[in-house]
Amino acid sequence: MKDQQATSAAGGHTPGNSQAGVNSRNTGPGRLLIAVYAVFAISASARAGYQILTKFSEAPLAYLLSAFAALVYVVATVSLAKAGTTWFKVSVAAVLVELVGVLVVGALSLFDPVQFPHETVWSLFGRGYAFIPLLLPVLGLVWLYRRRPGARAAA
Repeated sequence: MKDQQATSAAGGHTPGNSQAGVNSRNTGPGRLLIAVYAVFAISASARAGYQILTKFSEAPLAYLLSAFAALVYVVATVSLAKAGTTWFKVSVAAVLVELVGVLVVGALSLFDPVQFPHETVWSLFGRGYAFIPLLLPVLGLVWLYRRRPGARAAA
C-alpha cells in the first residue's frame, strides 16, 4: 500500500513517468470516440449557429438547446483528448451532462412537441442523427470507466 502511494505521488509529478504523460483515453477505440465527438461538435455548432442567426424567432428554445449541445460536445471532445485527472473529471462531467440532456430533451420533445417545433440534436433522443446522441454518452461513460485513473494500478 505504501509503495502504491509513493508511486502515485511520484507519478503525478515525474515527467518521465509513462502514466503521467500518456492519455490512455485517446488510444485505440478512444480515438474513434473522440473523432465522433469532434464530428458532433462541429456539426452541432454549425447547425446551432445557422439556426440562431437565421431562424431564432421560430424556435428559440430548440435552437438554444442545440447551441448548448454543441458546447457540451466541444468540451467532451477536448477533455477526452487531454491527459490528466482533471481532464478525466471534465470528460465524465461533460458526458454525463450529454446523457442527461439527451434523455431530458428527448422525453420533453416526445411528450411536449409544441415546445420543440424544430428539432435539436437531442430531440426525440437523437432520432435525426440515427440515435447516435443516445448511444454516444453510454459508450463514452463505459470507455471512461475502463480508462479511469488508477484502473491499471488496481488490476
